[in-house]
Amino acid sequence: DWQERVDALGRGGYRRYDERTATQLGEGAELVLDRWGGDLRRLHREADGDVGTLRDLLQEVPGLGPAGADIFLREVQDVWPEPAPYLDAKALSGAERLGLPKDPGRLVDLAGDTPPAHLAAALVRAALDKKIADSVVSG
Repeated sequence: DWQERVDALGRGGYRRYDERTATQLGEGAELVLDRWGGDLRRLHREADGDVGTLRDLLQEVPGLGPAGADIFLREVQDVWPEPAPYLDAKALSGAERLGLPKDPGRLVDLAGDTPPAHLAAALVRAALDKKIADSVVSG
């Protein structure tokens, strides 16, 4: 129930937004259950291979905005192939910091057999942590 979500968020250190987030989690779960029978593969099928539609559908979930949809799509692309390569602005910022091309296709080619979600995660780390980027660039 709602109070259990609030308590769990508090234990996890999310006290500042715990009540609002608990409400959004409940509403999001209800939406996923009601609209897609609790199965995100149905959301995937509803998008019918269109990444823009998939991103829009994800943002219908309460509390899941553009950044959350981007994170989801970066992570799911190894399971759902349609978004791949999904390298959003944050991942491309990491590529730029590393002196790599900002074209997703070229980045995937350079990464070879590295799964696109792994590439995206590494690029985001470089975008978020200058020390990581500097250590990669300096070898």
